[in-house]
Amino acid sequence: MAPDRFPVSIEGRDLELSNLDKVLFPAAGFTKGEVIDYYTRVAPVLLPHLADRAVTRIRFPNGVEGVHFFEKNKPGGTPDWVRLETLPVPGSTKSRETIDFVVVDDLPTLVWLANLAALELHTPQWKVGAQPDLLVVDLDPGAPAGLRECCAVAVLMRDRLESDGIAAYPKTSGKKGMQLCCPISGTQDAETVTAYAKKVAEELAAMVPGSITAKMAKAIRPGKIFIDWSQNAAAKTTVTPYSLRAQEFPTVSTPLTWDEVEAVGTGAADPHHYSPAEALDRIDEHGDLLADLLRPGPALPG
Repeated sequence: MAPDRFPVSIEGRDLELSNLDKVLFPAAGFTKGEVIDYYTRVAPVLLPHLADRAVTRIRFPNGVEGVHFFEKNKPGGTPDWVRLETLPVPGSTKSRETIDFVVVDDLPTLVWLANLAALELHTPQWKVGAQPDLLVVDLDPGAPAGLRECCAVAVLMRDRLESDGIAAYPKTSGKKGMQLCCPISGTQDAETVTAYAKKVAEELAAMVPGSITAKMAKAIRPGKIFIDWSQNAAAKTTVTPYSLRAQEFPTVSTPLTWDEVEAVGTGAADPHHYSPAEALDRIDEHGDLLADLLRPGPALPG
């Protein structure tokens, strides 16, 4: 049997891994060692989407069936080589004025977090010290609507954004919905980005009121796709591309092609949630379908 703890050196950084045989996804028998293996293998495409962004982690120390918690501040025992950024957190539930956020710029930090059972990684639409360089359209289905209906709305949203010169790139959330990610200029503040997202969401809701809503009230969401424009607020985060999700079985927030989105939206293909192995296979086939998010886009109109 492997020892419970053993030291490793990754890119010149020393860290200690532990309890690699611990099962974190009981239904799948998926262990912490497999979580670390996935994050190590996906790192070449994941790290550019994490770089320079304050990361919020969702940790599951006893697996997805156990207690979990959100973590923004640096955890106890953080190695001195981990990049930290002290940032303001207005409205903090713990009455903190600032938090020492972890920034994941390299593989050692990513593996260190995976070893802490930080299964989910969530990042804001801005880099440290900068204005938002991403617009996110979060499509949240109200049952019985699901991923198929999200895909149909995603195509409408893509075409609407395209009319303003904004390119949209789709990904599954890894749970029930999906997001469209759009590179923007990084020259406008979060309030401006949020206002634009709300405007476009309300336009689509007015066009197809039976299927789309831009209102947050949960009572009106059943059977509709809620376009959550508020995800662009400065305090909000979105699951990072290629992050695991803590479902019964491990899933991944997976980039899609528009052909795939259209096929699901029209009923030509079935909705699908991608496993870690499938996500890695897709990277081998397609590369990073969200690579264009790493380059600046246009300023939003108006």
